[in-house]
Amino acid sequence: MNDYIIRATAANSMIRAFAATTREMTETARALHNTSPVATAALGRLMTAGAMMGSMMKGEKDILTLQIKGDGPLGGLIVTADSAANVKGYVYHPGIVNDPNYLGKLDVGGAIGYGTLQVIKDMGLKEPYAGTTDLITGEIAEDLTYYFATSEQVPSSVALGVLMNRNNTVRQAGGFILQMMPFADDSLVTALEDKLTKVTSVTQMLDEGMTPEQILTFLLGDFGLEINEKIPTRFYCNCTKQRVEKALAAVSKKDLAEMIEDAKPIEVKCHFCNKSYEFSADELKKLM
Repeated sequence: MNDYIIRATAANSMIRAFAATTREMTETARALHNTSPVATAALGRLMTAGAMMGSMMKGEKDILTLQIKGDGPLGGLIVTADSAANVKGYVYHPGIVNDPNYLGKLDVGGAIGYGTLQVIKDMGLKEPYAGTTDLITGEIAEDLTYYFATSEQVPSSVALGVLMNRNNTVRQAGGFILQMMPFADDSLVTALEDKLTKVTSVTQMLDEGMTPEQILTFLLGDFGLEINEKIPTRFYCNCTKQRVEKALAAVSKKDLAEMIEDAKPIEVKCHFCNKSYEFSADELKKLM
């Protein structure tokens, strides 16, 4: 099943909803970065959120960046997404391994630790919008729920999950975001909260064969669910040699001169996809 996002509304548009399956995206990132299981889980969760939040933006050139910085061994993560739900991301320390949490599951919160979540939306304006909140648990879904409530004043419920196979490949990945509109009444909020208590985990739902459509039907079928759109999503890096060249041009002249003096080609890797680009001494001279 290819990765995709379902966009929907319910309760006469008082609820907007997104649900995604992202196994292929997460497995692609795992293979590219050779991530440990806990790093895969963290990156897969944040990329899933990035895909859904990216699809909320309207402009073709709009870019969303999610950055987590923590004091745990994982260090942090960066994910970017566009409005077409193309996503890329990486983990600062992809190989770390830690003990399971008290439930015997991957301890993403322990790997990330305490720190901050920053959401940057570049919508082509003079300055991008940036909102920063403290991490609540480091488990990512709860941290984004807190971000939506405090920075965007949108009461939300975020669920994200990654389930690993015994051989450390990705078995399931996905999530959902439910958001209450400002005109939603208290009785609707209470009814939805009651429904959410019946959810075990989003990965269990996916592993039982439920599609994003079926997940939203389970959550919102009693509230007049209306499915509006199905959006494909994928891991996609738009790096090129020209883009990397622009980054190199920002290096100080002193450092460039030292590279040229060595008279050896240099190799530059893209953080997001690990693709390597080689620059000869002559190419570096042109940059100077």
